[in-house]
Amino acid sequence: MKTYEMDLCSGSLWKKILFYSVPLMFSNILQVVFNLSDVAVVGKFAGPIALGAVGSTSILITLFTGVLIGLAGGVNSMTALYIGSRNRDDLRETVHTAVILCLAAGAAISILGIAFSDGILTFMHTKDELIRDAVIYLRIYLLGMPALALYNFGNAVLSAAGDTRRPLYYLSFAGVVNVLLNLFFVIVCHLDVKGVAIASVLSQYLSAVLILRLLFHIREDFGLRPKHLHISGDKAARILHIGIPCALQYAIFAVANLFVQTSVNSFDHVVVEGNSAAANADPLVYDMMAAFYTACTSFIAQNLGADKKDRIRKSYLICLLYSFSVGILLGVGLYLFRNPFLSLFTSEPGVIAAGTTRLSVMALSYGVSAFMDCSLAASRGLGKTAIPTVMVILGSCVFRIVWIYTVFARFHTLESLYLLYVCSWSLTAVAQILYFIRIYRRIPNAAQSA
Repeated sequence: MKTYEMDLCSGSLWKKILFYSVPLMFSNILQVVFNLSDVAVVGKFAGPIALGAVGSTSILITLFTGVLIGLAGGVNSMTALYIGSRNRDDLRETVHTAVILCLAAGAAISILGIAFSDGILTFMHTKDELIRDAVIYLRIYLLGMPALALYNFGNAVLSAAGDTRRPLYYLSFAGVVNVLLNLFFVIVCHLDVKGVAIASVLSQYLSAVLILRLLFHIREDFGLRPKHLHISGDKAARILHIGIPCALQYAIFAVANLFVQTSVNSFDHVVVEGNSAAANADPLVYDMMAAFYTACTSFIAQNLGADKKDRIRKSYLICLLYSFSVGILLGVGLYLFRNPFLSLFTSEPGVIAAGTTRLSVMALSYGVSAFMDCSLAASRGLGKTAIPTVMVILGSCVFRIVWIYTVFARFHTLESLYLLYVCSWSLTAVAQILYFIRIYRRIPNAAQSA
């Protein structure tokens, strides 16, 4: 019988980390492509108002999704730990507690978001001509939060077990369905923003059903069983101990990025449009690099459970090298092919020039973020997130705001604004690396493994 799980505690780390991460990279790329298809369909077939309405909700959707991803990070770390230690009872309690926690979190976000969507969008100064459709889109989209929470839960569990291929298959299928439903609801049914939102919700529930069906049918100890569905207070506390700081990190990043966007808006509309076009590179690069961060957490947590300290260090260094290399290669590649890339979004020479300014600064900056994010993922694998999250908040969020009101306010150039990324990443990376070294040295030398 074909085996999808991977033993992360033995064998070549170079090979296994790469094989583990490649499906995650494709999964992340597909999510970017499918999200772009949503925007493309509504923009081309429903008009600029519909496009603006959908776009005006993006920061909220990113925030809500980030909270669920953060919670799933706690699930991934704890599941991998107990798989590595081969503790069947703790593993079973963790998985069944986690599915209830994730579902509850998704439902809470859905209910609160729907109830306050109008007020939140008004507070964000959403334009009058957009707010009606924006509220409709957001309320429908939020109905899919429970499904998104369950898919992230399942993906976290399977990734902890070394299975990154089947979540990719499910996401690919659901994504294709999403695109087809987008076209059907918008072109055939003329549902504009409602159609795009409904298509997203249906595809989210499809992916959730597929991944839950797998977990209820597999025989492994991390599979779901109806008779074991209950919350363990101890396991819930440990999951939340890791998951809540991760979720908070996403929320703080969203707030910090609002200040950056406000600074961009201080330039003329050509610069704003150029920044928006070039910023489409960010999710492509970050999400591909993020595959190695997930690998870092899973490999380190499993080997921590298996008392293999040396493999923890090697996993961290290999994941760091892989993610740094991907960041540099993609950043430089995007700069070298900047004109074809930016031409996908605009044909205006001035906009392309403004976008080129951003890419010229970010090209070598993306790789630096690996030192921060990979070190954070490594600490998460060791069950430590509170202090690393504070470091991220201070270094990559508070520092950016201070930079905007000091350095950027002094020079007021695009270069002085974009340099805040690499400077904040460098500062935070130093703190994260030193913290990881500190907690790594405290791990007992119970067992060594090459």
